[in-house]
Amino acid sequence: MFKKKINAVQTVVQGESIDARVGNSKIYGKGVTKIYKGAKKDTLAIDHIDFDILENEFVCVVGPSGCGKSTLLKMIGGLDEITEGKIILDNRELNGPGADRGMVFQSYSLFTWMSVEDNIRFGLKLKKIPKEESNKIVDKYLELIGLSQFKKALPKELSGGMKQRVAIARALANSPEVLLMDEPFGALDPRTKSNMQQLMRSIWQKERTTVIFITHDIDEAVFLATRVIVMSARPGRILDNVPIYLPYDRTLDLKDTQEFIQLRRQINNTLYGSEE
Repeated sequence: MFKKKINAVQTVVQGESIDARVGNSKIYGKGVTKIYKGAKKDTLAIDHIDFDILENEFVCVVGPSGCGKSTLLKMIGGLDEITEGKIILDNRELNGPGADRGMVFQSYSLFTWMSVEDNIRFGLKLKKIPKEESNKIVDKYLELIGLSQFKKALPKELSGGMKQRVAIARALANSPEVLLMDEPFGALDPRTKSNMQQLMRSIWQKERTTVIFITHDIDEAVFLATRVIVMSARPGRILDNVPIYLPYDRTLDLKDTQEFIQLRRQINNTLYGSEE
């Protein structure tokens, strides 16, 4: 019912640019609303939003603090209840957490007493994956994140960026259909953050997992995404969907190009209504 095809063209209707690509809907939201009940007053956090995430897309969501970005991600992940509306994954309405969705948060959430390889293996053990098979999966993701030599290390022996790489590998090792990321690089220093952005883009190009990535950083969103969803201040509504027509293979010097700067300016103006 919710499977849709989108034409591979970009058209202009009444002066507005409409994003258009070929693809099947992976996650579809209709009329999604979140109201937090209060003792004296209820708070409308998200107000009847519709969204459509295509299979294999890397979608970044940006918006002011308190606009409901993380709340939306938690509802997709099944960690927060929807007040009104529906979220559908592959024609199935979501009503709670599931192994089909992996989550990575800003805090690393690693088990401090477990080695790097055992942290990555954790979900595989719960699924009772045979050890020989799980060893292959763990080794694959250790190599993908560049930490094969640290497989026996404990989290306390790792830098912040290394810990986040382990958290990403642990999520991907479970083969989720959708990877949900809530400002995962927000606490990192600028250099490490840039390196993690390039690594994440590289991982996505290899794995082609559908990714929904929450960030405050417009540069980060433009660099990583195939499309950027721009949300308004609370109550959160979707202001724009911005397709990112930049080279598939991306390096950090892309951020200095005119095309990148124009996209950043477009999103900034939608958010704040002023020129950079």
